[in-house]
Amino acid sequence: MEGIEPTKAMRNDDEQMITLPAPAFSLMGRSYSLPQSRAQRIAIGVALVAGGILGFLPVLGFWMIPLGLLVLSYEFASVRRLRRRTIVWWERRRQKRQPGAQPADEE
Repeated sequence: MEGIEPTKAMRNDDEQMITLPAPAFSLMGRSYSLPQSRAQRIAIGVALVAGGILGFLPVLGFWMIPLGLLVLSYEFASVRRLRRRTIVWWERRRQKRQPGAQPADEE
């Protein structure tokens, strides 16, 4: 459903109004919902990345960069690809370190 603004209601074939749920992501077993407005999600992601760049200051931290990229990955395909590659790399690395684990199929 690329290009459809999730805050707008849609109509199905029976002309019934359908509202899309707010996007959400799961991090360390907890689920967090994002705002329905695309502009707000982009602003939050950019603010987190910008704050993470200033991670040497008190309160702000470098932890904000990956969190901002996670939020932006819901809006931009290039960031989404980077996130998926990182997940695949991390899982392969983790499987190699586990004793007795089956190696991932290499393509």
